[in-house]
Amino acid sequence: MKADIILSSEAVFTGLEDGPKPAAIAISGNRIIAVAPPDEIESFIGEKTLVHHYGDQLIIPGFHDFHVHTMMGGLSLESLNLFEARSERQAVEMVQQYSETQEEAEWIIGFMWDSSYWVDKKFPSRYSLDHVISDRPVVLFHAEGHYTWVNTKALKMANIDSQTPNPPNGIIEKDENGEPTGILIEEATSLITKYAYDFSKQKKRELFKSFLSEAAKFGVTSVNNLYGTETLSKLDDFEIFQEFEEEGELTVRMHLFPALDGDIEGAVNLRKKYQSDKLCVSGLKQFIDGVITSRTAYMLEPYTDKPETYGMPAHSAVKIKQWVAEADQHGFSIRFHAIGDAAVRLALDSYETARNINGKRDSRHAIEHIEVIHPEDISRFGELEVIASMQPNHFALSKRGTYTERIGLEREKYVFAIRSLKNAGAKLTFGTDFPIDSLNPLVQIYRAITRIDSSGKDVWNPNERISLADALKAYTYGPAFGTFREHELGTIEEGKLADLVVLDRNLFDISTKEIIQTSVQLTISDGKIVFSNYTDLVKMN
Repeated sequence: MKADIILSSEAVFTGLEDGPKPAAIAISGNRIIAVAPPDEIESFIGEKTLVHHYGDQLIIPGFHDFHVHTMMGGLSLESLNLFEARSERQAVEMVQQYSETQEEAEWIIGFMWDSSYWVDKKFPSRYSLDHVISDRPVVLFHAEGHYTWVNTKALKMANIDSQTPNPPNGIIEKDENGEPTGILIEEATSLITKYAYDFSKQKKRELFKSFLSEAAKFGVTSVNNLYGTETLSKLDDFEIFQEFEEEGELTVRMHLFPALDGDIEGAVNLRKKYQSDKLCVSGLKQFIDGVITSRTAYMLEPYTDKPETYGMPAHSAVKIKQWVAEADQHGFSIRFHAIGDAAVRLALDSYETARNINGKRDSRHAIEHIEVIHPEDISRFGELEVIASMQPNHFALSKRGTYTERIGLEREKYVFAIRSLKNAGAKLTFGTDFPIDSLNPLVQIYRAITRIDSSGKDVWNPNERISLADALKAYTYGPAFGTFREHELGTIEEGKLADLVVLDRNLFDISTKEIIQTSVQLTISDGKIVFSNYTDLVKMN
């Protein structure tokens, strides 16, 4: 058999070892048909074979982001990014400038503001936004995505006023006079997004196309698209994903995780409907808690700076365990957002309860984020065979001091305990939670191996650093295993699907600082080149 494409390099990280080696990879159709030393690949070269040698540039398996919100990510790419704002006033100025370029837009939408970087660290108010935009609704998502800042026009469109009660698992923040401040926490945001996200099918197609382009640019060939509360469910549209697949334009493998909500019949029907090689329902996902910064993460002990609260569990323990046991019985893998140590424990307890009821099976249940964990629960990941799904760069998104103020120094020792979990037998998987973070996998890899915090210089819990090889495996083989596809994805081997990435340098040969500066030069998804910075792929005669 002759190859369609042959790639070779002095540095190929197959994922089967802990470092790269010289190798050539022959691809026919959407499969890898040979992996061999470069001087043994000649028999696969035909008249139409594209061949390229990449020197010492690193070739790796395609990145598999284990946690994304596809459509919201596409929306963020065309919206205002407020991460650089260092005060409420500066953020408002950025909103005003952006709005002037969006004269036709019905809504002004922004992402990534973070008041922990502001001098006063206080939440902003709707009135500062009203000062510059009063005739159009504004909705701005916090960097962690669990609360939003809106103007008065947005509140009026959603009929939110002093008499509006908090929705389940949500808070409409109000001032001393009972008036909404413009901050909506957790599910309260869905009161706004049901209007702000009322997009046409064509608009959603454009957002998805933007996401696919971004994924190809960063070498992401597979994603797990996770349910993201009612706030995001308005955006998700599995039928559009299927349209792209039918039209041959789906350039990433999409593993869908709709809501775990007790509707097991609906989940089973979705699994039957979406079960192709490139688009499939792979499990179910739900939230147990919120985030540390808003004190909605569910903790075993009270918050250090607000001892009257333990956080806010999204659902009762009884309901969570019931949902998990039923879904587990139907063969679903479950994913729980669990950031606080009490939330992590409840997730583990629910998986253990399901095992006791249904019997042990290869379930590959996972817990998302695991930002704070009680040391007694670390070993339970290995014992229960639970996957640790983490986003290492998240501990550098917000100021470290914000964490310390909320949870105290003792619990801070167990923030993002990546290495401890790995050593305890947990299978590691990495992702971005895009658009909460950039879709760039190399940022997550850099953070996992350096543990440098938001200051850019201090190392947070250096004993939790992992090796470069382990970080790459957590972005390739780990997610393939987590979606039951390790037999065809996650490593570079003969017979596997041809999802490959070429970087502009060998990560194993450079300083850690250079990892962030590294870029993707070529992305091959399902045997097709979907992104390239090269013009010299040659056709051998």
